[in-house]
Amino acid sequence: MDQALQDLGDYIKASLPKDVIRVEDICGELIVVVHPERIPDVLMFLRNDGNCQFKVLIDICGVDYPQRKPRFEVVYNLLSLTQNQRVRIKLLVDEENSVPTATGVYSSAGWFEREAWDLYGIIFSDHDDLRRILTDYGFEGHPLRKDFPLTGHVEVRYDESQKRVVYDPVKLTQDFRTFDFLSPWEGMALNLPGDEKASDDPIEEGKS
Repeated sequence: MDQALQDLGDYIKASLPKDVIRVEDICGELIVVVHPERIPDVLMFLRNDGNCQFKVLIDICGVDYPQRKPRFEVVYNLLSLTQNQRVRIKLLVDEENSVPTATGVYSSAGWFEREAWDLYGIIFSDHDDLRRILTDYGFEGHPLRKDFPLTGHVEVRYDESQKRVVYDPVKLTQDFRTFDFLSPWEGMALNLPGDEKASDDPIEEGKS
C-alpha cells in the first residue's frame, strides 16, 4: 500500500474507533472492516469528511462463505474524485440478521441492495423497496449462494395452449456423461469422420 492510502486508513481508524474493526492492506488496496450496525454512520463520515470525500458509491456486492460464521460479506466500493482514492468497506452478516440500508447516504444503494438481496438473500433493514431485481418474482432461492443447485429448481417456458409462461420442475435433457479428461489430441481417434473422402494421392486430390 502506498503512503497516502496507509495514512487514510490510519485516519479512518482513528476517527471511527468504535465503528472500525480493522484496517487491511490486500493487494495494495485499502480494506476497512466495520461493525454491520454502524455502516450508515461510517458511510456518512466517508462521504462528508473533508479528508475523505468519497462521494461516489461504485457498487455494493455480496460474498458467500457457507462454511464460515457469519456466512456473508457485504462489500461497499467507494471512490473519491477529489482525493483520487478508492476504499473498500466490508462487514460480516449471517442469514438471520439484517444490515441497515445505505440509501440514506447514497441514493444509488437501493439498486445494489436489491441485487444483493435477490442473489444472496442478504436482508437490508429499512429499505423501502426490497424486492427482486434480476430474477423473476416467483423465483425460488438465491442463485449466487454457493449451495444453490446448478440446475435451479424450476425451468420457465411459454405454454402455447395456455398462452402464458409456466414453471415446470427441472428435467435434464440428457444423462450425465463420463469424461476421460484427456486433451483433444490425446483422445482423438486416428481416423476422423470425413477422412474417407480424402485421396491418398495428392496429385489425384488436386485434380478433383
